[in-house]
Amino acid sequence: MLKLDDRGLHCAAGGFHVDPWAPVPLAVITHGHADHCRAGSGRYLVTEDGAGVARKRLGDDAKIEIIGYGERRSLRDVTLSLHPAGHVLGSAQVLVQAGGERTLFTGDFKRQNDPTCLPFEPVRAEHMITEATFALPIYRWPDPMQAIDELIAIHREAEDRTTVVYAYALGKAQRLLSLLATRGIEGVYVHGAIAAMNAVYREAGIALPETPLVIEASRAKKLKGALVLAPLAARGTPFMRRFTSPVEILASGFMQVRGNRRRRSLDHGLVISDHADWPALIDTVKESGANQVQVTHGYTVPFAQTLRELHGLDASPLEAHAWVGEAGAEEGALPSVEPSEAAP
Repeated sequence: MLKLDDRGLHCAAGGFHVDPWAPVPLAVITHGHADHCRAGSGRYLVTEDGAGVARKRLGDDAKIEIIGYGERRSLRDVTLSLHPAGHVLGSAQVLVQAGGERTLFTGDFKRQNDPTCLPFEPVRAEHMITEATFALPIYRWPDPMQAIDELIAIHREAEDRTTVVYAYALGKAQRLLSLLATRGIEGVYVHGAIAAMNAVYREAGIALPETPLVIEASRAKKLKGALVLAPLAARGTPFMRRFTSPVEILASGFMQVRGNRRRRSLDHGLVISDHADWPALIDTVKESGANQVQVTHGYTVPFAQTLRELHGLDASPLEAHAWVGEAGAEEGALPSVEPSEAAP
């Protein structure tokens, strides 16, 4: 029921595309990251939680319609429903039903704790399209609080140096702020792009600590020994001139591979991701009950091979190069590892 065409993942029977990369009459949006939520379509269907982010991305003129999680919507010959993906605020899996068969598109998802969005909801389906951003056995996430405790220790050791943590402005930054607050760490300074998304989260009812802007603090010369969150795109820009000898940290699942940190000349890496790791990907496919699985958005070939050879599923890659994901939009096209390097 969902097939790729030149504009994205298309449901011809329902008359819509999911996360299209070119304008379409009706776009169903899984979440608000820039590589999934693009302007120019005639209408958009998004979750209530994701409406604020979508409006921020798409502009005031976009025609945005809201659908509640679990609500069934008839679109031509199919029934559509959206279910929590646990990726970022408002993120959703897309379930399409017709003729007694169910097709599930997971979109980007994670299974770990995140107080800033609804947790992932397992969904049953005969056919499944799953992401594979971190679909190699080497990617196994530690408890997210381990990363938070590591960050706090690094920041304390930095003393008078500014600690700059690079994190995606939508999702990762808010998750870090919320988890830091559980350890009593507040007053984190932020880049303007993160401040804008923090405002959207607060409008959606997500509690976040106060986050003063770096630009205001730098005018008052308050950044000595401060903790700062900024998008990776800020690295190497005039924004960084406000800091003297900053301790630079990247929060990403790709930091599981130490070589990625070295290639970026970073001081530290925090292993924390808003995507599912290897065990979570395997478990999610099993829990779906799907017997036909297509794999997109990441390590498609090795994951499909594992599902075929070790789990007996009809699995194949579904290449969709216009979806960038954490490897590109979020992390600046970080190199990762080849499948041959990954030990089970």
